[in-house]
Amino acid sequence: MFKRIVAMTFIFICTTIAWMILGTITNVRTYQFDGKLKKAVGQLWGTAQQQQAPLLFQQVKREVTATTTKEGKVIEEKVVMTDNYPAILGGSSINVKIKLDQRKKGLLWYSVYKVAFDGKYLIKNPSAEEAYYLFEYTFPASDGVYDNFTMKIGGVPVEDLKPAAGKISELIRLDPGGEKSVEIAYQSQGMDEWWYNFGKDVSQTKNFSLVMETDFKKIDFPENSISPVSKRETPQGWTLEWSYTNLLSGIQIGMKMPQKINPGPFVSKVTYFAPVSLFLFMFLMFIITAVKKVNIHPMNYFFIACAFFSFHLLMAYLADLVNLTLAFVISSAVSIFLVISYMRIVAGVRFALIETGISQFVYLILFSYAFFLEGYTGLAITIACVITLFIVMQVTAKIDWEKQFSGGGDR
Repeated sequence: MFKRIVAMTFIFICTTIAWMILGTITNVRTYQFDGKLKKAVGQLWGTAQQQQAPLLFQQVKREVTATTTKEGKVIEEKVVMTDNYPAILGGSSINVKIKLDQRKKGLLWYSVYKVAFDGKYLIKNPSAEEAYYLFEYTFPASDGVYDNFTMKIGGVPVEDLKPAAGKISELIRLDPGGEKSVEIAYQSQGMDEWWYNFGKDVSQTKNFSLVMETDFKKIDFPENSISPVSKRETPQGWTLEWSYTNLLSGIQIGMKMPQKINPGPFVSKVTYFAPVSLFLFMFLMFIITAVKKVNIHPMNYFFIACAFFSFHLLMAYLADLVNLTLAFVISSAVSIFLVISYMRIVAGVRFALIETGISQFVYLILFSYAFFLEGYTGLAITIACVITLFIVMQVTAKIDWEKQFSGGGDR
């Protein structure tokens, strides 16, 4: 019995080393080219977009006396200086539509999206004199693509747009007590996240409304973002609304795109946890064979361990070519076929199908499937371990272990 346990331990250690190597190789394959692939996707679709709130400045002109020296003479002349004083937008009404379009490169999925932006900003002149305001709009990404971009001031389209350094600046004249609207609309695309930023620090926003429509159900808000004031589920996704009368905040509005289960990281995690799966299987099989007095040689366990390893090896390379679920199903079927067809010859059809087949299905297939249940994987594995312990304790309660380890239990 002792020699058998030592042999099984050696097989387990060797298989564990093989799994660690496979997991590392999969990780390297996944992330070695991640930077290049993500850059390539970013060049095609754009990066995470951060739409800045427009900046508004009131321009005030003043005359100053400038003194210069020319040919030994002091000359004084009047010079008109322009000062820009920060002002607050009278209101912001924004509509955003986001459509998700996930793309796969290598062993990773990238969450890309299309966004349709339509914003209307109100500028008010509260003074009794005419005033000039500088409206400064910043593009969400300097290397982005903006289709059907339009800008209207007071309902009149601006024909000669002159972007400079990722911005468009327009000087707007307002009559005493007057107001004008500035409308901006475009279609663009990005990746992973979309943001609307009020400013770098705590800033004031008046009469603000942003309505966002998504075509996906799984919504998530990034860290340091404001939750919507209201949300309504639609047949396609959600309609979210942020509405404030007078907001002081340094937190922004953000939407994180849903992430698919990435084949590379998934296979790596399953592979790294595979030794736990094999340990539970071998532990249970050792108890079953001891109770039922079935003679399973350590070499039989070696071939079973190889069949377990084939599941992860096959899935690691299939996941690069086919859907992850399909790769999982194919790898499961191959591994189960290898074990059952082998154990059928070793210990008979019934033992192969019932004891071995069910144990492999639970501790290899269901154990690995638990990694699809994001957030519940640890709990699922813990429950499996507790149930296994309970079964083993009940089955072995009357076994004379002293007799087993003294050699009386060996055949």
